[in-house]
Amino acid sequence: MVRQRRRASILIELTVAIGLLAVVFTGFAVSQATDVAMLKSQYVRAVAMEIVDGEFEALLAGEWQAFGEGVHAYPVRADAARNLPGGTFTLTVKGKRVRLEWIPERLRQGGRVVREADAP
Repeated sequence: MVRQRRRASILIELTVAIGLLAVVFTGFAVSQATDVAMLKSQYVRAVAMEIVDGEFEALLAGEWQAFGEGVHAYPVRADAARNLPGGTFTLTVKGKRVRLEWIPERLRQGGRVVREADAP
């Protein structure tokens, strides 16, 4: 009888321990998935910033004059644009005010990247 109670208590302890491990590992898995999504979003934002910064330099050097007033789809020459998810590069010219931005198609893809300045 004593042996059966011991076995039963060991089984209960084992079940509780396995349950606790399952809860802990589930928490780690969710945390890992969240971290991966956040890091991917930061990577996309960094790539978009590099492209926008480089293209904006060229625009301020005088390329903006090839575009008329208004909003234009801006063609990007950077090979790194292949690493970006769907989105659009938009150039807005108002007088001498030049604005270049990357707008992702969906949320959680790095967010908008905007550069704006008065052309010299």
